[in-house]
Amino acid sequence: MSRDDDSTAVRTESGRRRASWLRYLSFTHIGVVYVWLALVIVFSVWAPETFPSMTTVRSVLNGMAVPGLMALALVVPLSARTFDLSVGNAMGLANLLVAWLMVVRGWDVLPAIAVTLLAGLAMGVFNGLVVVSARIDSFIGTLAAGALFATVGSMLSVQTITGGRLMGPFGGLATTGFFGLYVPLFMMLAVALLTWFFQTYTVTGRRMYALGFSERASELVGIRVRRLRFAGLIVAGLTVGVAGILLASSVQSGSPNIGPPYLLDAYAAVFLGATQFGGRFNAWGTVAAVLLIATGTNGIYLVGGEPWAQSMFSGVVLLLALGASNLEQAIRARSWIRAKARQRPGVRDGLPTDEPGSVVTTAP
Repeated sequence: MSRDDDSTAVRTESGRRRASWLRYLSFTHIGVVYVWLALVIVFSVWAPETFPSMTTVRSVLNGMAVPGLMALALVVPLSARTFDLSVGNAMGLANLLVAWLMVVRGWDVLPAIAVTLLAGLAMGVFNGLVVVSARIDSFIGTLAAGALFATVGSMLSVQTITGGRLMGPFGGLATTGFFGLYVPLFMMLAVALLTWFFQTYTVTGRRMYALGFSERASELVGIRVRRLRFAGLIVAGLTVGVAGILLASSVQSGSPNIGPPYLLDAYAAVFLGATQFGGRFNAWGTVAAVLLIATGTNGIYLVGGEPWAQSMFSGVVLLLALGASNLEQAIRARSWIRAKARQRPGVRDGLPTDEPGSVVTTAP
């Protein structure tokens, strides 16, 4: 090979690397990061005395722990194309249960946490029985299950449970950490890391993605579809159990109505995250979306926005995420059609040509 050929090969390889980096840094790949930076700039200019400070940074990061766990609870079942609309009420029941066990029943911290985690696991199993075993659509089945979880919570208490037992060691779970960053945040990041590893490096995680793309094709290649969907709902139940415990430690109380408001933010984050880092439900895209929503809601609060503006912000984010997901799918479908058209003989850029071997039809 001549020197000219070597230099051409080097330039080609360099161009490919540059193109890959440009694709990685494109708006369609990490658009959440660019929007987050824009929000930081806007709120820093809007509220220069309060927003650009370490207090705000710690508040945003610590405040995204429980919403992040709620959103991460949805990543695995949604990867298997299974919706879980019970996570809000399930987290509320876990929050109320741990407070009820400690304050009303007088249990110690560790037994109360253990039973609450088992309750979260049981709620996931119940959802699996309803959706997978009874073959009820996941929208309807988990919505009905959530109503049942809320009923159980009302049977425990219709009022907020508070007491000194929720302070001390239990309350310290949410106030212990490093550099002003507390344990719930690190637990959320640990769950994100485990979810990322599961989806990326395990056979079961890749089968979850395959099931989400096509249930019929997954069945034809021997994937145990029902078992995977069941497992995804169990993971969601256990994760929201952890979120309920950490929320009770943070607010040092248990409330029967505390869980449902988290549902909208969780779905907004997970669907927005699905448009990032590869265009599928994934852990780090979800974490980035949670950070975006937490920054927006904190910024609205600091500039003196009305309470309804925060809910509106989450709703707008969810609508934009769904729209971006549909647009991305349309762009990919069009690119695939064009690529197939270029592979056919006698076709260039999707249009027929008159090159040898091609067939061109003309109007009479």
